[in-house]
Amino acid sequence: MPRSAHTISRRQISENALKVLYRLHKSGFKAYLVGGGVRDILLGLAPKDFDVVTNATPEEIKRLFRNCRLVGRRFRLAHIVFGRDVIEVATLRGHHVDNTDSGDKIAKTNASGRLLRDNVYGTIDEDAERRDFTVNALYYDISDFSIHSYGGGLQDLDSRTLRLIGDPETRYREDPVRMLRAVRFATKLDMNIEAKAAAPIPNLAPLLKDIPAARMYEEVLKLFFAGKAKKNYLMMRKLGLFNPLFPLIDTQLNEEDNAPVVKLISQMMDNTDLRIAEEKPVTPAFFYAALLWYPLSQRADDIALESGLSSYDAYYAAMGDVMEQQCNSISIPRRFSTITKDIWQLQLRFERNRGTRAFKFIEHPKFRAAYDLLLLRADAEGGAIAKSTAWWKSFVEGNEEQRSVIARSASKNLPRKRRSNQGRRRKPTAEQDKTDS
Repeated sequence: MPRSAHTISRRQISENALKVLYRLHKSGFKAYLVGGGVRDILLGLAPKDFDVVTNATPEEIKRLFRNCRLVGRRFRLAHIVFGRDVIEVATLRGHHVDNTDSGDKIAKTNASGRLLRDNVYGTIDEDAERRDFTVNALYYDISDFSIHSYGGGLQDLDSRTLRLIGDPETRYREDPVRMLRAVRFATKLDMNIEAKAAAPIPNLAPLLKDIPAARMYEEVLKLFFAGKAKKNYLMMRKLGLFNPLFPLIDTQLNEEDNAPVVKLISQMMDNTDLRIAEEKPVTPAFFYAALLWYPLSQRADDIALESGLSSYDAYYAAMGDVMEQQCNSISIPRRFSTITKDIWQLQLRFERNRGTRAFKFIEHPKFRAAYDLLLLRADAEGGAIAKSTAWWKSFVEGNEEQRSVIARSASKNLPRKRRSNQGRRRKPTAEQDKTDS
């Protein structure tokens, strides 16, 4: 498609991406803006990233840019760093051949067909066939400002169809994360996954268990922290993709639709989307605290029954177990997992800190996050937890004078602890003193 036939302007491309494209072009290499950057501009969206492909090898790219670092083993990439902005540059991929029997292992797959290593370079035509979806096989050529579309990508943009390039099962086996990308693109771009592309997903979903936990953490951020959490959650459950990521919670979600766990997670997803729409901060710590609250409660009950520990101690023991099991599928950084445990621990203190203790309790740095989870639990469960939450809501939303009245009234109504006589020494009588002497 020549420049005169499309709407992409260089004004819509980041200045740093243009610098990379022009330097590659002036150095005698082919250079294209590719994938999401081209796709989103054509759809009238603001691109999040500007990726570049070229026929220059990673080593040749590094020689051209002093601000370049090479990354990746499975796919060798060049990152051109402009302060906080990073332009990712890939060499055009060719058709891979598994040479595991030869000395030169340029490509390698495992038993399930997943690509473990693949640094095979080729032409733009071959690179396009290696792309996952047709709407991502779009190339903006900096040499003449034309667009190269492969596999009917432009037509699929118009019809809002998400179509895989090649045989779906083979492509999913090469990289199971493509199943999650299909969900994410479908909701982000308001597209329908082609029936042929959707059909193999439920059977192949377990392949996600073989993906490194660190990579899955990044995919979860893209799925649930971009404003489409609720839609992605529902589609993942429909296609069987939720279980490999969150096995602890998926079994509980198979209960009736009005179960507390279903209500809490649904409301949490809605709240996350709302906060992002309002440009408010969201954190993985709260996300995992809410998502795993009921598995934590179940594990704590099991521990208390098996060991005879108090409910409080059982919850503490369960926190480590639940977090460890979740990290087997999704690697949660400690800076978030620690806060998640703080939020859980504070749930146990709400009932004990009503009354005058509430003034000190609300000063805890993680109080607000714990309080937000308490509100979700109250909406999901009702009953006693809703009654306790109503008191906290009136206290949190009241002014200083109102809080004092609310706290005093609660302190009067709290049951007083009986003082035990065990261990207390009575003052001996004169007769006892004489006997002791």
